[in-house]
Order: sequence, then C-alpha cells, then structure tokens
Amino acid sequence: MAAPVLFHHPSSLEHDPGPHPEQPARIVAIERALEDRGWLGFDVRSSPPAARAQLEAVHPARLINGIQELCAAGGGAIDADTVVSPGSWEAALHSAGGACAVVDTLIGMPGAVDAPRLAVSVHRPPGHHAEIRRSMGFCLFNNVAVAARHARDAHGVRRVLILDWDVHHGNGTQDVFWEDDGVLFCSIHQSPLYPGTGAADDVGAGPGHGYTVNLPVPPGAGDDVFCSLVEHVVVPLARSYDPGLILISAGFDAHRDDPLADGQVSDAGYGTMATSVRAVADELRIPVGVVLEGGYDLGALARGMTATLEALAAEGPVSAPALGVHPLAERYRERHAALLGA
Repeated sequence: MAAPVLFHHPSSLEHDPGPHPEQPARIVAIERALEDRGWLGFDVRSSPPAARAQLEAVHPARLINGIQELCAAGGGAIDADTVVSPGSWEAALHSAGGACAVVDTLIGMPGAVDAPRLAVSVHRPPGHHAEIRRSMGFCLFNNVAVAARHARDAHGVRRVLILDWDVHHGNGTQDVFWEDDGVLFCSIHQSPLYPGTGAADDVGAGPGHGYTVNLPVPPGAGDDVFCSLVEHVVVPLARSYDPGLILISAGFDAHRDDPLADGQVSDAGYGTMATSVRAVADELRIPVGVVLEGGYDLGALARGMTATLEALAAEGPVSAPALGVHPLAERYRERHAALLGA
C-alpha cells in the first residue's frame, strides 16, 4: 500500500485578510506539528492550481471572475467576514486544486494495487461556506464541493459521502448538492451559531431529498455527542449509501479551546471520529480524502489535525471505537433511517 499523501502550497501564506481569525499562522501551526512528527509518514507534495473547468463545475463564471478581479485590483472585502488580498487568488486556486489533487491521487488510477487510501489537502482559504453564487464566511471557492464534483465528472465516481465536522454548518456544500443524490452530505454543527442554517429538517429537495443530513448539536457538545453521531449515524448511513469515496470537511473549531464557538471536543475526540471513518472506509474498501476547513486556536488546530491524520493513517486493521449511543444520536438515527433505508 502506498504512503498517504499530503498536498500543500506556499500560496496559502499569501492570502492576507489582515487581523482575522483565518490567518496564515494556521497553516504554519499545522505544518510545524506534522514536521515534528516526521509528517506521520505522509508523502508531502505541492498542489496544482484548480483548472477553470473544475471551478465552473460548481461556481458561475461571474463569481470566479469577480474574485480574480478584486484580488488583481489590490483586494478588499467581499463581506464583513470575507476579505481578499492580491495573493488570495493564487491561494484560492491552490486550495481548490489541492482538494482536486486529493481525488486524483485516490481514484485517478482505479484498481492500482499501490494507490494510497488516504490523502489530505492542507490549504487556506477554507471553503464550506462558499455557496454556488456567493463567497462568504472566510471562504472563496467551495473546495470540498469542487473535489466531489471532480470525482464524479472526471473519474466516474457514482456516489460521494461528505462528512463535515466543522462546528459551523457547511451551508455552501449544502447549497451545491441540495438537489443531488450523488452526494450524501452529513454535517455536524453547533446550533445556534453562524451561519444560522442547517436545521435537522433540512434534508434536500427533488432527487436530493434525504441526501442532506444535518445533525445540529447544542452549545457545549463534546466528544460524547460528536463521536456518537459519527459512529452511530454517519457510519450506518455510509453503509447504506455505499459511496465510492469519503471526503471529510475537517474543521477543528468544535475544539474546547477554540475562541469562535462553544464546542467541547478534545484532541482525542477528533482521533475517535477519524477512527470511525477509517473503519467504515476499510469495510467498504474505499479511500478517504481530508480537506481543511476551520479551526482558530492554533494549538488545538494543529493537535486536532495531527490526531485525525494519525488515526486515519494507522497501519493494519482498524476496529470501530466502542461507543455508547448518545440520545441525540438515537434521535437522528431514527430520523434518517427512514429517509435512506439505513
């Protein structure tokens, strides 16, 4: 089995929104932590920029051109939370391109005996708040959505599961796949909290009805809630849905140390969630891709990412964690079992 692959690019450090939680130091913190651990055995590579066609598979030309032109003009504010600088255009291209490179690495050569089963994109800006026609919430392009669409369009993957455990709802990813049964979007997020979307009864529409799975949790939710939701809701849905690829929108702002929310997830909690994902991916014999989202305490971010990648990259067979079913997980399991037949 080939070594897992990590994509990064120095342009992530050139996206400068000024005094802002989503800062270049986030990438520095992650990379220092991984370097101290020998990169956990990952094959570290430079990411390519996203191709125009990859971006236009999700976003209209008007949005893409507008970001490019604003960056070329010296930068400025898209909204109160989302600011670009001259270097943001290149950073955004590589952030989306790194996510697509994850897909190409995992499934570009179907059946290859030495294909890696794990790849990660460590880039900024993040992406899961970017809607089809609107950049927002620190996000310019929706990197994980671009990657999922690329997996289907370029590689023929029929079904992709996206697990978003960022503490903020992935409203952009929901927007992209709202009427699409080719992507099962599962979001665990604090509610109430920005952006105010992601109600449990928001389940998609048309052909996508039932394939948006929102799992809002109250402020103060910690390992017992998050880990149970992954193991007892997302994992059974994955078995029922039978995807060809799992992508994790990996935000680390549900951590107990994060300043922008009220989550109480620990370093170990991220490792446990990742172990659940690794176990079901092994069971289904499919690869896992990780795309960085939020996380604004530098220490918690670096430790959370390290714990996640360490669990996903563990050698040998992996057993699912032994976890009790939290009452909230039981409630959501009943709701979504009816929708997807899990």
